[in-house]
Amino acid sequence: MSDAEWQVIEPLMPWPAWLHGNGGRPEKYCRRLIMDAIRYVVDNGCKWRNLPADFLVPWRTVHAIFTRWWQDGDVYALHNDLREQVRVTEGREPEPSAGIIDSQSLRAAETVARDSRGYDAAKNVQGTKRHIIVDTLGLLLVVIVIVTAASAQDRDGAKPALERLHDWHERISLIWADSAYAGKLVSWAKKHVQVTLEIIRRRDDIKGFVVLPRRWVVERTLSWISQRRRCVRDYERLSEHHEAMVLWAMIIPMGRRLARSASPESA
Repeated sequence: MSDAEWQVIEPLMPWPAWLHGNGGRPEKYCRRLIMDAIRYVVDNGCKWRNLPADFLVPWRTVHAIFTRWWQDGDVYALHNDLREQVRVTEGREPEPSAGIIDSQSLRAAETVARDSRGYDAAKNVQGTKRHIIVDTLGLLLVVIVIVTAASAQDRDGAKPALERLHDWHERISLIWADSAYAGKLVSWAKKHVQVTLEIIRRRDDIKGFVVLPRRWVVERTLSWISQRRRCVRDYERLSEHHEAMVLWAMIIPMGRRLARSASPESA
C-alpha cells in the first residue's frame, strides 16, 4: 500500500478495542502491516501460513485480525465508507438509487467441504455461486455466496441478495438483470423488497459478443474481483470468509482510485 493509499484508509480503520474501554493491551503490530498482509493474501492467493516472513507479523495474528474485523462488521464499514467517497468524487450521491445484479459460478478448492458444494449444470462447474449487486459505477453493494444444486436457478439464489440489499440500501428502487432472473422473481421483488427488476435481454438476431446496456457494468466488476487470485476460485471453508475476500478485492482498487484523485498530479 502506498503512502497516499494509507492516508485515505487510515481514518476509516476500526478503532482498537482498548480505546473503547474494553480492556486489553495496545496492539503490538502496526495496522498498516496487518492490512498489507491481508491484501497480500487476497491479491496473490497464497495460504495464510505461507505469508512471507518480510511482514514480521505471525500469520496466525493476521488471520485472527482478519476474522475479527469481519465478525465485527469493520470490513463492510471500511468498504462502504470508501464506496461513498468514490461516488462523491465522481459527482454522485453517496447512496445509489439503482443497481445491477449478476451471478458467477466458482470452482471450489479441496478446502471447501463437500456438503458446501453444488453443481451448476449450465456452466459445468462443481462449487459455489456468488451473487453480487453493484451500483451504476460498478461499485459493490452486496455480495452473497450460496451453494447451488444443478436444478437451482439464478432467480432463486437472488432472493437473499435482494433481501440484504433492501435492508441496507432502502433508497434503491430499480435493479437491472439478465434473462436468468426473469419470471416469478420480478413480481416477488416488487412485492417483498419493493424493487423494480428490469430484465435486459439479448436480441436473438445478434451473434457473437455484444456489449449490453447496464449489464456490462456488473460484468466489469466481476472482472475486477477476479483479478485478485484468492477470488478466482472458492478456497474458503466458510462462505462468510469468501464474502470478506470479495470485499477486500474491492477495497484495493477503491483505495488506489481515491489516492490518485487526491494526488496533486491528478489535479
